[in-house]
Amino acid sequence: MDTKDIQRLIDFIAQSGLDEVNIETSDLKISVKRYGLGAPAGQQQASAPATMPAPVQQSAPQQSAPAPAAPAAAPAPEKKADTSNYITIKSPMIGTFYRSSGPDSASFVELGDEVKPGKVVCIIEAMKLFNEIESEVSGRIVRVLVENATPVEYDQPLFLVEPI
Repeated sequence: MDTKDIQRLIDFIAQSGLDEVNIETSDLKISVKRYGLGAPAGQQQASAPATMPAPVQQSAPQQSAPAPAAPAAAPAPEKKADTSNYITIKSPMIGTFYRSSGPDSASFVELGDEVKPGKVVCIIEAMKLFNEIESEVSGRIVRVLVENATPVEYDQPLFLVEPI
């Protein structure tokens, strides 16, 4: 694996939304980690890129000690709304979530809009392909669970729909 392959791997991981990837072969071990808003204690994030590659080792595999957990302040408990009667529209793939077809275009759906099966609710970009995500349920959009232009994981909830 040469430097260009490693850079392509890092670029792919940055766009995929994954936080950590480990690749190990008989003569190569690569660990790539991305630190989000809360970097581990002692890490500076001044103007560093979002994806930081770990050192590449050309030696036999070794075990690493688990990173110590950074103490976090306990968030105040939130009162959760009863969402048991809502239907969740989930992401069918890993990619980047977009609410509209372009920066100057209107969103496919807004809060309160009614959707029916086949109605496009968003786009998910994966590997430079823009995939229209259609509703499979009928109802009214009551909550958008993902910010525009952010990475999403497979099966991640995107919208809450109140059945009509």
